[in-house]
Amino acid sequence: MAHDRDALWASGYDETVEVNQRALIDKVLARYSGEFTVFRELLQNSDDAQSSAVEIHFETEEYLRRKNNKDAMQPGNSVSQWTFRNNGIVFRDEDWNRLRKIAEGNPDEEKIGAFGVGFYSLFSVTEEPFVISGADLSKLLVRRGDLPSKDGPQSNPWTTFEMTLREQGPVPQPFDLTRFLASSITFMVHLRSVSVFFDSHRLAHLTKSPGVPRELGLPKVLKRSSGSGLMSVKNVQSAATRIQAQVMHAVYDLGTEKPLVLPVGEPRKVSQGGFFSSLLSTFTSHHQPILAKPLPQPQVNKDPTGVYTSSVTLTMFNADVDVKLDKKLQSELHRSTKKNPPNHLNYSLIYTGKDEYNVSVEEEKSQPVSCGSVFQGLRADLNGAGQAHVFIGHATGQTTGIGGHMASRFIPTVERESIDLPITNNDKVWNRELLYVGGYLCRAAYEMELENIRMLWDEAASSSNTNDLHPDPQLGDWLRDRFLHVLKFFTFHVSTPSSDVARFLEAAFFGCSTLPLKVLSTTGVRDASDVRAPNPMFSSFLKHLPVLPAPVLSSAPLAIRTLQSKELITDITFSDVLAQLRQHPLNEEELIACLQWWVGVGQQDATHDTTRARTELLNATILSLGSGKDARPIPLSMVQYFIHQRVIPLDGPLPDTLMPPSVTKNFTQEQLKSFGWREFSILDWVQHIFRPDVMNANPAQDVTRSSEWAERVLTVLARTWPSLSKESHEMIKAMLAQKSCIPTSSGLQKPQLAYFPSANIFNDLPVVTFTSGGTLKGSMEKLLSFVGVRKHVDLQVVFDRMVKTGDWTISDLITHLVTIQSTLTPDEITKLQMTSAFSKEGENALPGKKSRYRAGDLYEPSVTNRQLGLPIIDWGEKTKWRSSSEEAKLLHRLGLRKNPPLDLTVKLCTSSEPDIRSAAFKYLIDCIPSRYPDYRRENFGHVAFIPAVNDFGPCMGTPNEVFASHQWKDLGFLVVEDAVRGVAVSKLGLNEHPPAARIVALLEKTPPQDQDAARRWFEILAGHVADFNSSQLSIISKLPIVPAKVESGSQALRWLSPTQCYLGGAPKGQFHSKLFVFVDFGPSANSFLSTCGSKHEPSVEEVASILVADPRRFYDLAGGYENYLVELRNLAVNARLLSTGALARMKISPILLGFRRQRKSRKESNNALDLDEDDWELLYDLRKPLDVVIADDTNAYQMFGESIYAAPQEDLVENFYATLGSKRLSAIVKEDYRVNSEIKHSKSATDARALLLERLPLFLHEHTHTRTKVSLSWLSNQENFKVRVFGKLTVVKSLSFGDNTLKKEQDASAAAKRSGHGPIELWLSGSTQVDMYEVATSLCRLLFETVKVNDALLFMTILSTDLKALKRRGYNVDKILRQQNDRKLLEAARGSLTSVPVPDPRMSQNLEPETRSLSPSHRAKLPGGWDTSPPKAVASKPFLPPAPVPPLITAPPVPPPKSSTSDAPPQHTVDNEDAGRHPMVPNVLNNTLQNIRRKMPGFNSSSEDALTLSQRRSPDPRTPPTVTPQSNIRSNVAMAIKGCRPEEGKLVHNRREMQTIKESLDEGYCDVSGHVAKLDHIGVMGTMKIFIARGAPEPHTFITRKHDSLARFIYIVTPLANVYSLPMTALHIFYDLSGGLIAFNRNGSLFLNYRFFEAWHDQDVKNGDINQAYTSWYFTLAHEIAHNLVQPHNSEHEFYFSALCEAHIEKFLQLLSQPSDRL
Repeated sequence: MAHDRDALWASGYDETVEVNQRALIDKVLARYSGEFTVFRELLQNSDDAQSSAVEIHFETEEYLRRKNNKDAMQPGNSVSQWTFRNNGIVFRDEDWNRLRKIAEGNPDEEKIGAFGVGFYSLFSVTEEPFVISGADLSKLLVRRGDLPSKDGPQSNPWTTFEMTLREQGPVPQPFDLTRFLASSITFMVHLRSVSVFFDSHRLAHLTKSPGVPRELGLPKVLKRSSGSGLMSVKNVQSAATRIQAQVMHAVYDLGTEKPLVLPVGEPRKVSQGGFFSSLLSTFTSHHQPILAKPLPQPQVNKDPTGVYTSSVTLTMFNADVDVKLDKKLQSELHRSTKKNPPNHLNYSLIYTGKDEYNVSVEEEKSQPVSCGSVFQGLRADLNGAGQAHVFIGHATGQTTGIGGHMASRFIPTVERESIDLPITNNDKVWNRELLYVGGYLCRAAYEMELENIRMLWDEAASSSNTNDLHPDPQLGDWLRDRFLHVLKFFTFHVSTPSSDVARFLEAAFFGCSTLPLKVLSTTGVRDASDVRAPNPMFSSFLKHLPVLPAPVLSSAPLAIRTLQSKELITDITFSDVLAQLRQHPLNEEELIACLQWWVGVGQQDATHDTTRARTELLNATILSLGSGKDARPIPLSMVQYFIHQRVIPLDGPLPDTLMPPSVTKNFTQEQLKSFGWREFSILDWVQHIFRPDVMNANPAQDVTRSSEWAERVLTVLARTWPSLSKESHEMIKAMLAQKSCIPTSSGLQKPQLAYFPSANIFNDLPVVTFTSGGTLKGSMEKLLSFVGVRKHVDLQVVFDRMVKTGDWTISDLITHLVTIQSTLTPDEITKLQMTSAFSKEGENALPGKKSRYRAGDLYEPSVTNRQLGLPIIDWGEKTKWRSSSEEAKLLHRLGLRKNPPLDLTVKLCTSSEPDIRSAAFKYLIDCIPSRYPDYRRENFGHVAFIPAVNDFGPCMGTPNEVFASHQWKDLGFLVVEDAVRGVAVSKLGLNEHPPAARIVALLEKTPPQDQDAARRWFEILAGHVADFNSSQLSIISKLPIVPAKVESGSQALRWLSPTQCYLGGAPKGQFHSKLFVFVDFGPSANSFLSTCGSKHEPSVEEVASILVADPRRFYDLAGGYENYLVELRNLAVNARLLSTGALARMKISPILLGFRRQRKSRKESNNALDLDEDDWELLYDLRKPLDVVIADDTNAYQMFGESIYAAPQEDLVENFYATLGSKRLSAIVKEDYRVNSEIKHSKSATDARALLLERLPLFLHEHTHTRTKVSLSWLSNQENFKVRVFGKLTVVKSLSFGDNTLKKEQDASAAAKRSGHGPIELWLSGSTQVDMYEVATSLCRLLFETVKVNDALLFMTILSTDLKALKRRGYNVDKILRQQNDRKLLEAARGSLTSVPVPDPRMSQNLEPETRSLSPSHRAKLPGGWDTSPPKAVASKPFLPPAPVPPLITAPPVPPPKSSTSDAPPQHTVDNEDAGRHPMVPNVLNNTLQNIRRKMPGFNSSSEDALTLSQRRSPDPRTPPTVTPQSNIRSNVAMAIKGCRPEEGKLVHNRREMQTIKESLDEGYCDVSGHVAKLDHIGVMGTMKIFIARGAPEPHTFITRKHDSLARFIYIVTPLANVYSLPMTALHIFYDLSGGLIAFNRNGSLFLNYRFFEAWHDQDVKNGDINQAYTSWYFTLAHEIAHNLVQPHNSEHEFYFSALCEAHIEKFLQLLSQPSDRL
């Protein structure tokens, strides 16, 4: 860039930059939006020129002509020229020069003008301003010269600006102009007088008279400078300034706020003629305000030319400020203002005091007109109306936000409408510093005013006669109004247009002081932090707390909110309350108010823990009770009680801790308790009056010395006795018991020594007697009785005086006690119960020497009690015993027993005396449960009182040892006697059967001795399997309880655990019986052993272990290779059940059956390829997996079959061999080619390539089990697929396996090869006929990852058969070729647009399937006919159709998504000529199965196609020459069913092994990989586990909500499981939210989708139609069971599916024929 700039300077040329000065002026003037801008600028220039007087003239054209002595013209009312004059310093040369230049301001730092553009405001009204100053004159922008004078040059002190108006107009609003001039002159430094003229008439004259400044001391607490130190306040002065205004009445009449003056009752008359008529019309020709209809006013006659004089006095606070700027800031300010900043400046603030403000308001009211005073703009703005402005010489548009104007040397904007805050940082610094000074000046004025108020308050308070140090109320109101005025004056409102001005002023106001702001409170001037906001809740008892006066709070809300937001004024806090209460005791009235406030606080926040706060309040509060010398302080911290009941005599002794009732009567009981006080109860009162010091203080109030006081106390207690608690009763009783406080006939006695008058047995007793004559009834009787006053004579006295003398019998004593039993106390009853005062029946002794017993030791005299031999009370013969008599009732109350207790009765049942034992057992049986409802068998489990029998005869047994069922006698348990068996179970609670733990212990200790005993035992235990838990069954499974013969035919026994035995006997176990122990105790006994772990046959793991241990013995016992192969198939099917260790051992053991070909005769040809199958014999041997080869290459096997052991050629077995480590033959045989010279441009090569590309689509359409490596379009490229012809082609194959290294050569007619990812080349031999089988075989190796023999045979057939023959055989040749051609065209079109790789042809063959309007029957008859329904073999993702249909109802075809692909072959039908070639099932059944499969989701005609193709192909060389025996097929089917097992996990996870299968109607019928959303186990119904997909709503209530429907599903599935002999534990139910997965097989566990049953069959089953559901789920189960043998969906899977259906169709038909009930 620098180089370019230098080049420009070197080669360029100069051009003049021109400025359109007039356009620039207009644009600058456009920003002058304020009113009276011209006069504002000229006034400021005049003050800068030190003018003392200014005149403003509005001149009409008529007046000008008359003044210039020109010809008179018609009079006019419009002003044609403005003239402005000042008497300041006349223009100097530099002034004239600056006048002609724009933006060259006055460099004098003492002058206000800065930017040099203000003067050009004249151009807003005139085109040619004319300036006369001294002897010079100038017509701006035209010329300058000397003023001509007839008398020669003379000095003219005035400078005049003449402005001939661009357009004539009226005089600017004269009243507003006068008000503007009154405001502007206020802050002018030199200007003292301003006059306004209209022609020769003076409209207004303003004069300013400054007062003498008064020095004010700087408050020491204020910071004179902000943190930057740029400006510092030197001193502050105040001065009174008086401004006087002389204004014509005509100006007032035209004020903008003046309503029309209308004479009362007369319309307004328009004046005509005269000078002032033109004057008024001149003022009002424009700017006529639209006024509201005026109120009628009295007519006032006044002279418009009269002058009204008014004045205003203002207090001006001025701050002298020193300025210290660094050089950088100073230069920056000079650059922006064109002058050096001053080193000293002045900051002014207009403050209108309260008195001056009131005077101005009164003067405003006394104005002759309603427009107001011309000084209205100078009066304090106390309401934040925005009338106080910032002055920069004159008023700007910026408001201050407070009540007064401010003026200083702010840097303004160019048009000087506002101060410059946001333009540059330097201007910000300057103006913000000035605003800090302004805030400082406001704070200083505020503090000085508050100091004056404080002095006046303190002086008035000290001279007041009151004791509260408050001034006279009238003076107090005046001082409060004065404070309110200053507070509102310095309230900071939002300033405009910049809100930062008020914000910075406020920040400085509050931030410049180190002490809090002072305010006036109810106790005088205080720091704001010591003053609180008023709250009426506290006013009645916090009378000394300084708070803001309420009028201040209501009249200045904004100021108070500001102080509160700054936390200068806060609300009254709890700490304030405590401080005041500690300093000032309260009288009763104040205390009541204080406590009522606290109660209100508790109600507002009842949940808050106020215990601590209440304690502090009570500790701080002191009650001053009484007055004068009698005043007694009561700290509330000492108070504990309050009186609520009025029964307590107040004239008696009361404690000092009692709150005076005069206070507590104002509160409820709950409120008083909230203070932690409790009610002064009767108990407290009794405790107080019984204190020794209280009793000794006054004998008349001593209960032990004054019978009257004792009676009064007892009377109070009797009145409150019913309401007292039991604890209070006891405590009062304890206090009275120790005091002689009961008035009796023998004086004051203790309660226990006094008697009621009713105790009349003896005459010398002290009887209670009251001096008042009161009766002893009601509560008094209860009180005296409770405290111990006796109602009868002590029983011991009665015993001593009567019973021991022998005068009374037991019946006499009981009769006496019955008469006084109502007076007996509980203690006396207890004493009677514990006293041995009764004799036993049958004892003969002297009356004084009889043995005595307690009543509780004896029984009533009844026959039953005598039969049981129980001790009977000696009632005698004098009085007959009656159980219902009062005497009997009293004895029973004293403990006499009616009947023996339960434990005694049971004990009597074990008596050695047969009569007592028999009677006791009968009595026990009869009394359960009527008399002994609490009988529990477990409580007497250790007592042998049950009559029982065992092998040795009758005996007694405990309830835990005896059982009701006689079958347990065989196992050695005790059983109950037959006579009592019925009641033993129902009443005694005996168990029918021994508990499982006892049985387990018996089996551990004593197993059955022989097989017969074992049979009986196991048959008994089989009926009680449910009684055992899993842990107990696990223990039994390991116990040696099964007797088995040591050897067949031997009588010797050995005992084995159930897990070591297998059920069914030797015939069922076949050769497994030679390896494992089989037992058979009968069906019932076998079921018990099965539950304990015995299996019907060995598990796969166990078979594998035996096999690995001795493979040769296993082979011999199996009886040859066929049975051994069956066992290998079983292992292959269940390989997933084998443990990792078992597989590892199998991989290194010689357990695999291999066969090696061997020639029958050595005379045959040496070439193995020339031999037929009959020329070979197979040698079988057991080899290790690494020694066996999987023969997947037929040609190589024919060449090397004599040198290797090959695996049986079954997919299931081969995959199992591969799992154990056997290698495939194709992997160990390497192939190479030798050729001679190539035959160029051979036609046979071209024809062969064309044939291959033509027939390849047909082959790929039929080939479905794997994908191609390359696409058909890729092969169609000439560079990717080449055919070359050579003279001779030789294939060299080499085998390197173990110790064998063989190599063989063979002439070939065709071979294909490919290097890396290069092109595929097909080499043909030119010397021999091309064998299409070799072509097909070699190409299949390159096209597919894995190749099957059938692939090459199919490809060979398609290559070697013409199209017509193929068409006759059912191949849809025309359609396939046409689709292939269309696809080529489409790919070509796509290739021209983008270079997207071409997809695999097999994956895109049915992207757009063609639909034909063929009926199903027509399609069925057409060989190779294509169905319009979507493909049914493979899909990308299962999904449910919109309306699911039952599987046996054919649904309409649904078009597949465009992204779906299919490898399914077209459907074929079997012609009659081929019907006989189906070897597996009869024709009728075959057709039935095929029809059902065709209707079921998930089954298409692929199996039929596979059968048809297999019939057309040549024999498979791998297949044995004979048809597979039905026994092998049935064996495989049985293995598939056995492979089903229960799911043990609680969570079923996804597996990604296989691609998801989508069946017909685009719904996934099943997924052999278990690929389903995560399923959680939620419960069990019967034996079936229920799973639910994650995300399903409310999984925990699913079983409950769907219980009936799930039960119907299980009802359908259970008989189907029996049809297939499936264990129910292998079936599981799951539920998902979406998708088309009907069922799936996960490692042998079958999962059935309840959602499809509910949608398809539930309602039908509920209605009793179950056959359709049976049919659907019958085939579903067959489909899933077949996956135990074959995992993918292919022809082999469908073969086993058909075999399963065939094997169980008879049972299924029997199931369908059974009648069904409505569910």
